[in-house]
Amino acid sequence: MGFFDDVYEVVKRVPKGKVTSYGRVAAAVGRPRAARVVGYALHGNPDPDNIPCHRVVFKDGALSKAFAFGGENAQKAILESEGVVIEDGKVKAEYFIR
Repeated sequence: MGFFDDVYEVVKRVPKGKVTSYGRVAAAVGRPRAARVVGYALHGNPDPDNIPCHRVVFKDGALSKAFAFGGENAQKAILESEGVVIEDGKVKAEYFIR
């Protein structure tokens, strides 16, 4: 398996109603300095129905402005439909997996 496949496997384990950060995904696959590459991998998500890339946000809880999700508002809507609370454009800390 390659780096992107490892990223997808980690992201598949983020439960509904929770989020993680690009950096935490990078650390989980053994490349803690590769958060940007995680974003690149998620941008090319080959299976959005099974790889919930919308559950990956910036370390401060900010949402992605990338068009991979259909834009920031689309990611916000999906997360809120899963019960995640977003205030001032950021996911509240208690929704991050630890």
